[in-house]
Amino acid sequence: MKTTLTIIGLSLMPAWALAQMTPEGLWRNIDDSTGQAKAEIRIVSSPQGVLTGKIERSLITSSEPNCTACTDDRKDKPKVGMEIIRGAKKSGDGNLWESGKILDPENGKEYTLRMTPLEEGRKLQVRGYIGPFYRTQIWQRVQ
Repeated sequence: MKTTLTIIGLSLMPAWALAQMTPEGLWRNIDDSTGQAKAEIRIVSSPQGVLTGKIERSLITSSEPNCTACTDDRKDKPKVGMEIIRGAKKSGDGNLWESGKILDPENGKEYTLRMTPLEEGRKLQVRGYIGPFYRTQIWQRVQ
C-alpha cells in the first residue's frame, strides 16, 4: 500500500512541476534599475488560453496613484487594479508566451510582450519591445 501511494505521488509530481512553468499566478515585479520590488501582479488565463495581468498590490508609495500618462481606456484610472498585461498567448510547445502587450503605468508606454518562466517557474522573465529595442525584468513568484 505504501509503495502504491509513493508511485501515485511521484506520478503526479511532473504535472505539478509543469503547472509551475506558466506565467499564471501572483508575481512580484522587480525594478530593473533599482532592484526594489514595486508591485504584485496577478496573471490569469481565460478559457481560450489568453493571459491578462492586473496590479493587485503596490509595494511602493507613488506620488501619482493614477495612470495620468496612459493614453487609452486606462487614462487617469488607479494603478492598483489596473490591467497591465493583455492578450498574451502560449507560443508553440515551449515555455514562451507572447503576442500580447504590457503597459508601464509609470510612463504610459505599451510594449509588445514576451514572457518566459525560469528556474522551474519560480521566476518570470518579462520582456517588453518597441521595435528592435527591449527592456527586461525578472519577476519573482509569490508563494
